[in-house]
This record gives sequence, C-alpha cells and structure tokens, in this order.
Amino acid sequence: MGSESGRGASSRRKGIARNGGHRGAPFRLLWVGETVSGLGNSATVVALPLIAVVVLDAGSTAVGLLTAAVWLPWLLVGLPVGAWVDRVRKRPLMIVCDLVAAAALVSIPVAAWLDALTFAQLVVVALVCGTAAVCFNTAYHAFVPVVLDGRDLLEGNARLQGSEAATQVAGPGVAGLLAQAFGAVSALVADAVTFLVSACCLQRIGVVEPDGPAHAERPSLRGEMREGLRFVGRDPYLRPMVVWGAVINMALMGYQAVQVVFLVRTVGLSPGMVGLLLTGGSAGGIVGALVAARVGRRFGTARGLLLVQATTSPFVLLLPMTTAGPGLLLFALGAFLVGAGVTVANVVLGSFRQTYCPPNLLGRVVSTAMVINHSTIPLGSLLGGLLGDAVGHRPAMWIMTGVVAPSWLVLALGPMRRERDLPHAQERDGARR
Repeated sequence: MGSESGRGASSRRKGIARNGGHRGAPFRLLWVGETVSGLGNSATVVALPLIAVVVLDAGSTAVGLLTAAVWLPWLLVGLPVGAWVDRVRKRPLMIVCDLVAAAALVSIPVAAWLDALTFAQLVVVALVCGTAAVCFNTAYHAFVPVVLDGRDLLEGNARLQGSEAATQVAGPGVAGLLAQAFGAVSALVADAVTFLVSACCLQRIGVVEPDGPAHAERPSLRGEMREGLRFVGRDPYLRPMVVWGAVINMALMGYQAVQVVFLVRTVGLSPGMVGLLLTGGSAGGIVGALVAARVGRRFGTARGLLLVQATTSPFVLLLPMTTAGPGLLLFALGAFLVGAGVTVANVVLGSFRQTYCPPNLLGRVVSTAMVINHSTIPLGSLLGGLLGDAVGHRPAMWIMTGVVAPSWLVLALGPMRRERDLPHAQERDGARR
C-alpha cells in the first residue's frame, strides 16, 4: 500500500504542476460547471414535488416518498460506490453521471407531453438522479485534489461551498419562476440543461489523474469496503468528525421537518415570509464559505473549527423563541449563524479529508462518511415530525435545536482540541509509524 500511495502522490504532484492551482483553467471549469449544476439540483428539489402535487394531484405521503427516493441510494449503494470510485478515473464517471441525470429529467416532460406521466415515473427518476448524485459526489470529492494542490485546497473548497450555498438560495426561486412562466414540467428541461453544461465543463478539464492499483492487486469489492470502514472507524480524527456529522444532520433535519409548520401555524406567517426567513441559513452558508479559509489561516484549522462551532451552534436556540413582528429577527439571526458555522465545518473537514486520506482510499472514506451522515437524515425528519404531532411544534423545535447547540462537543472530545491545525498525510504516516 505504501508504494502505491507514493506513486499516486507523485503522479498527482506532476498533474498539479500542469494544472496551475485554483487560479488555473481546470478549477474555473470545475467551479463554473458545478455552480450551474448545483443551481439545477436546487431547482429540482422544488420542481419534482411541484409536479407531483400540481400535475398528478399527489398527497403529502406521496411527496414524502418522492423526497425519500432521492436519499435512499446513499443507504443502498453508498459504500460499494465508494470502493468502486477508488478503482476508476473520476472525470469520465462524473460526465456519465451528468448525462444520465439529464436524460432522466428530460423523460418527465416527454412523458407529460405524451400524456403518459405517472407518479411511479417520478419515483424512478428520483432514484436514478439520487444514484447518479451518489456516484458523482463521491467521485467529485476525490477529484478536487487532482485539480487543486494542497495549498489551494482550503480556499478552493471555500469557493465551491460558497457557490453551493448561493445556488441553494437562488435555486428554489428560479424553480418557482420557471414553473410560473412555463409550467412545473417544462422547468425540468432547464434543469437538464444545467447537467449538460456541467458535463461540457468537465470534458474540457485537461488533468492527469493518478493511476489506480493494477487489477491483479485489487482485493474484492467487499474487502475494499471493509478497509474504508476500518480506516474511518479507527482513525482518531475521522471518527469524531463522522459521529458529529451524523448527530448534527439528525438534529438539523429534525427541526427543519417542523420549522415550516411552526412558522405558519404557531408564529402565523405567510408563505412568502416563511420563504424569506428560510433563506437566512443559505445566506449564512455564503458568508461561512467566504470566511472559512481566513479562519483557518488566522486561528488554525483545528482550533478555528472548534471556535466557530462553539460560538455559532448555541444561536440555534433562538429559532424556537421566534414570535411575530420583531421576534422574527431571532429566527433570521439563528438560521444565519448556524448556516455559516455548518458551512465553515464543511469546508475545513472536506479539505482535511482530501489532504489527510491516502489517495487510493479517498473515495471509500468520502462514501463511508456520507453514508453514515446521510443515514440520520430520514431518522431526524421522522423524529421531528413525530415530536411535532406529539408535543407541539414549538416544543419539538426546542428539543431538536437543543441537540444542535452542544453538538460541537463531539468534535472537542477528539484530538483536535489539543492542536492548532489538523494534520496532513505526512503527519498521519509519521504518527502511525
């Protein structure tokens, strides 16, 4: 394993020299392509439920099933995809995923124009797009270090996270405008185009990817999955990060499952005002992405991460205190600061994985973390909804935000509390020797 890692690192350094860091054309193409694709993804989250409700007259249970279908592939194929991604070249796989997602989305307006659209087709499209997203996102996280060198990873990931947060703000609005102007079904054509733009950008990225292990040297797919799980489970840094991600995802989705009902029925807001308030978290994400690299340089990646989480997470407790009138500022401020803190964590932890994990294990590490983190999303949504019905919407908000506020302590229990910066690959190898 050591010699293979060495060859991969050497190949990657040579590729980096040609690529020229985050200011070069390869990163600009990746950035533009993923920003456009992210805008389309955010629009799809709104467009598919709109089609189910407006065109097919689906109920809330059906819409919930449609939402679950998007996340289900992470639980079904996340781990084997991580092992598989480590065996193949990432850029061609990402291009195929974009094309598959575009074709799946286009099938919906085609079926609608032929008067043959069914709810079952929407579910199949959601599953296909979800599976494509699993493959794409796993390959994407492993591909970023090929385009960026170590010095640019933090800043490059901050830009990518900033674009993602911006598209989450703009995407639902774009979907609404397109649906209003052309109909919910026709809006998916524009979404499909974004995936084609992403594929074209990826096609133009001329980078040299490091060679994977020879076919004869590969263990079984199941063995590679176990290797990824062991690496994450035994590593003193990755283990608390994954646990923290699972806990905070469950709690975030728990209060987000009831926040709309809370704002409409308990606080008494109009749908337009609810939408405006909910953009606060995404706006905070943009700010978090802008300051993440500066926080890492000023305080250190480990110390800065803990400082940001300790100072932003408690503000989530402002959300259940929200009342009509001036009290709406409590929700706006809490959502903004929590969104900023989570995005800073995403930037720092994503960059850490890319510089810390062996290149031949990175896909499996990413997929293992994402499978564990995503597995708590439906659990949190279900728990939040059940609590809302059982004890009321405001108490449910208090319970779930009460889990978010101290969640940063999971990170503090790990070794990063004693260090200024998170380690790199060389420090990992030196510590293990």
